Amino acid sequence: MPINRKTNYGQVKITDDAIALLVGTTVSQCYGVVGVTSSSRVKDGINVLLRKEKYAKGVLVAYKNNALIIDLYIILSYGVKISEVVYEAQKRIKYTVENTLNIDVSEINVHIKGIRVG
Repeated sequence: MPINRKTNYGQVKITDDAIALLVGTTVSQCYGVVGVTSSSRVKDGINVLLRKEKYAKGVLVAYKNNALIIDLYIILSYGVKISEVVYEAQKRIKYTVENTLNIDVSEINVHIKGIRVG
């Protein structure tokens, strides 16, 4: 469901795919994050990393009470402190989304789908 904004020059529609691309790109740049993976169940326990154009499958966006709720599915590197990586990712995503789109973020739920070695 796109977010509609009215400006002096017309109307702006921000799609969920655009938000997913912003969130996916931001989290992929965080230390300890290997990449974004699909939110759906994967066969044989193998999680496949998504390319940028497919980030919408691993970043789910809902708009409720004038704020975004983001569910993010990622794979982390082996040996990193999970709580620190997730906290930094949440902080960075919140900052980037709020400053880029001027939309409040109320929740960022991070789901770790796997750990990669090497």
